[in-house]
Amino acid sequence: MNVFLWILAFVLAAVFVASGAMKIFVPREQQIGRTAYVEDFPHSIIRGIGILEILGALGLVIPALTGVGTILVPLAAAGLAITMVFAAMVHIRRGDPMSATIPSMVLAVLSVVVAWSRFGPYPL
Repeated sequence: MNVFLWILAFVLAAVFVASGAMKIFVPREQQIGRTAYVEDFPHSIIRGIGILEILGALGLVIPALTGVGTILVPLAAAGLAITMVFAAMVHIRRGDPMSATIPSMVLAVLSVVVAWSRFGPYPL
């Protein structure tokens, strides 16, 4: 199970770094073309979410790799799960199709698995 959690943490970290980098570096017009919800928020909010996603991704792996502050791993996973719950709520509130909502829900569930496991039966 520990190997699975390591793999899951790295996969989640990769997804959140990619998503966060897109929110930070891709011009707003291109983001709106890809994900219409961006139009509903100021660009500073979208960039802030991107920064939080990257920080959460780093929190999933760096403390685990260094062995320093390992409590940050489940905290980062819980924070990312909360972020994804809110993302799913935005999609649902906008009336977006389920195909836009499902990725947020899947990422939330996977983040909860890491948080619960690292807080509980499989701590670092």
